[in-house]
This record gives sequence, structure tokens and C-alpha cells, in this order.
Amino acid sequence: MIRLLFVGDVMGSAGRKALKTHLHTIVDRERVDLVVVNIENVAGGFGITAKVLQELEPLPVNVWTTGNHVWDKKEGVPLLDAYPTLLRPANYPEGNPGRGWCVEETAGGVPVAVVNLQGQALMPPIDNPFRVADRVLQEIAEAHPEVRVVVVDMHAEATSEKQAMGWYLDGRVTAVLGTHTHVPTADERLLPQGTALQTDVGMTGPYDSIIGMNPAKVLERFLYNTPRPFEPAKRGLQLRGALVDADEATGRAVDIRRVQVNGP
Repeated sequence: MIRLLFVGDVMGSAGRKALKTHLHTIVDRERVDLVVVNIENVAGGFGITAKVLQELEPLPVNVWTTGNHVWDKKEGVPLLDAYPTLLRPANYPEGNPGRGWCVEETAGGVPVAVVNLQGQALMPPIDNPFRVADRVLQEIAEAHPEVRVVVVDMHAEATSEKQAMGWYLDGRVTAVLGTHTHVPTADERLLPQGTALQTDVGMTGPYDSIIGMNPAKVLERFLYNTPRPFEPAKRGLQLRGALVDADEATGRAVDIRRVQVNGP
């Protein structure tokens, strides 16, 4: 049996603080074998930078996933080619930098594939994630036939699309874990064929906010229907994510639990 920790969207400097404060403790206390963290919002709430990634490198993270905001800071885009364990959604068209999946081993030598996908509903145009998931799983099987455990970050807006991906991949991957909406859902479950699903694991960052942003600025946009600059909030820090226990011989999930750590 191996234990996987998936940490939801790290939001700005406040999210980085929560991650740095709590990640080591969770990994040690829960005896986590492999850690995946979504960092598409890690630099000022939008995108990534080399400085921020270097700040986080000492943490016990095996794979970094992202989403549509990974392109927001142009200086961060070259990092997708420079870091083999920094993923972007696999269903961006061919020719874009970076990669959509990788395989990493636990300390005990168990290979784990991590796949990053992005939804189509209410999102920028992109290739079909369901068809791309089929292709990626075939690529993993051909390149790494020893892999049984597969974790999918389904970065999407629509609840239905994230749940649909879980059912589509049920029995073919270990877990489908949703990101992007920054609001944790209380629907963690094991699907009939052994895939763990949670529609959204939530944000790691400031919860005294509107999805991580200063409420005053967001409210102005809703009230006046004109653009307003957003700024990341700072208070009410929480680390959110999911713990998944998996049978390394079959790849089936045997348990999934929500993670919530408050403070500092």
C-alpha cells in the first residue's frame, strides 16, 4: 500500500506560506509516499516564476501540476521545458512547451504516473481532455509498462466535467482530483472500479477572500460590471488537499480523505 498526497492550487505568497509551514508535518505524520502540488497561481495569484519555484524546491514535492494560468507570466513559460516534473495540461495543442505527464518513483521504488488535464467547459479553447486522456494512458503503458498507479489532476471549471472524467477513467487510473475552482467539495469517494474522485480538492491559501482574492476588488467588479485589478488576499490561511491510499500492485484506490490544515 502507498499513500499519495495531492495539494490544491497554491495561491500567491499566502499559499506558499501555508505550504511551507505545513507540508513537512503532513508528510511525516501521514507517512506520505508521494506528493503532488498544483502551483498555477503560485506567483502573485497568476502563473509561476523561477524565483518562486526555487523558493519551493526544498519542499518534499515530487510533481508540480498547473492549469490555464500557467501561461500568465511569460518568464515562467520556459520553466515548463526546464523542469521535467513541472507539468502543464496534456491537452494543449502540440507545439506548446512542456509536457502533460511524468512518472516518478516513491522512496520505496513504486513508479507513479501523474497526468495533468484541463477541461473545456467555460474555459479557453483546448483539445478534448477525454480523448487526450486515452492517448496519454496509452503512452504511459508503452513507455512505462510497470506503472500501475496513475493520478490525474483534472483542472476544470465545471463540476460535471470533472466528475465525468472520474467516471470515464474509473478502473483505469488510481485517482481523479479536481482543481481550478478553489472551493473544496465534500464529495470524495471511491468509484465502482476503484478510482478515487473528488470534484475539487480546494485552494491552499487565504480563505478570508473570494477564491483567494481581496473581496473588495472582486465585489467592485460584480457591482460595476467593469474591469478591476485583482489582488491576492493574505488572511485565513489553510492548506487543502486529498490523501489517497492505493494498492501498488493493482493501481486501485482503497481510500480517499480530505485534508484541511488551518493557520498559521
